[in-house]
Amino acid sequence: GLCCPGRDPACLSAGRRPDGSTGPCYCDQACARTLDCCHDYAQACTVIPCVVSQWSAWSGCAEPCKTTYRVRMRHIIQEPRNGGEACPALEERAGCVEYWTRQGTECQQSLIPALITTGGFGKARKKRAAADGNERAGYCVEFQLVAITPGCLHSHHAYTRWMRYLREGHTVCVECQHPALRSLSQHCYGDGTGSQKNQLLHWQAVGNHRCKGTWRRIRQLDTCSCPSVHSFLFI
Repeated sequence: GLCCPGRDPACLSAGRRPDGSTGPCYCDQACARTLDCCHDYAQACTVIPCVVSQWSAWSGCAEPCKTTYRVRMRHIIQEPRNGGEACPALEERAGCVEYWTRQGTECQQSLIPALITTGGFGKARKKRAAADGNERAGYCVEFQLVAITPGCLHSHHAYTRWMRYLREGHTVCVECQHPALRSLSQHCYGDGTGSQKNQLLHWQAVGNHRCKGTWRRIRQLDTCSCPSVHSFLFI
């Protein structure tokens, strides 16, 4: 009837052992390894694994106006006992971006990371906008790439191959067009409007979360004139 956690030489009794012999036997967790448990150890020290609750709903972003994280939690319903399976992680995080402050006002453009994709996607987007009657004049922003993560060079899928052409120091063009062009402000998120001269701004490639970096805004133009491999699109 004894049951002791861990290794405990004092957790000693006398009786029948699993091999049928009689004499001193133990009721601590270590007896399973040393093979000197009392015959009723398995019943007295039933293995009970950890039991946890379902995940909670995701929280909001930890901080507004920047790339940060959200959290969900779960709690322990039953602690593990007698060598039962340990509890899994009780907290999980995922990336997120919140475009509104706690007071409900829109974030400054310079604080929002730009989400970009290949400029070739814009041709199909323009066709859809024209068919829907939503086509509006967009604009182009030139940036100088400052820093790029190594993940951009390891994009093996066909839809992420364009990321390999991103190089530090190069000038790139990013077009703002419908539907990324917001009707109220007439700007795309992350275009750097309102940023200071030479301020480092953040960008993130869509389709590969490991491809991101920083750039500096050079100027805004009516149309883009960069080579196709250096032409991108705000999402």
